[in-house]
Amino acid sequence: MHALTVTQVLVLLTLANGAPVIAKLILRDRLAMPLDSNWTFLDGKPLFGRSKTIRGVAIAISATTLGAPLIGLDLAIGLLVGATAMAGDLFSSFCKRRLGLAPSSRATGLDQIPESLLPLLACRHALALSVADIALTCGLFFAGEILLSRLLFRLRLRDRPY
Repeated sequence: MHALTVTQVLVLLTLANGAPVIAKLILRDRLAMPLDSNWTFLDGKPLFGRSKTIRGVAIAISATTLGAPLIGLDLAIGLLVGATAMAGDLFSSFCKRRLGLAPSSRATGLDQIPESLLPLLACRHALALSVADIALTCGLFFAGEILLSRLLFRLRLRDRPY
């Protein structure tokens, strides 16, 4: 088990997940253009939904890229974690729209697993992650995201208590 590496990746995943929330608090609606440009899929439903913005994706990727060297990882690892975390988040949003769930609605598991699993799989060789490391990190991110989200809601930093 690679405790330091698991911790480092958890920090990056937290940055990717939290940076868009902080940007929304600071910038409000400024620069919040929908990533999907309000396009719809073949089923007539939004591709991702209005809560997925260009600003949020850009901030998440920038935060992880710039944060990586601060915790002892390469910029490239930060970029990879940020980009794949956002890909996982967008995949979740795409699936939730197909299921008829509203933007920012709760889908336990679907909201956490792709966002953590994709980056871990993408970085597994570069960070020498074992299957146990990946499972542990996914589990910790899953639990931590739910607990942190509730805390941020109580502090009025988040709109909903996931």
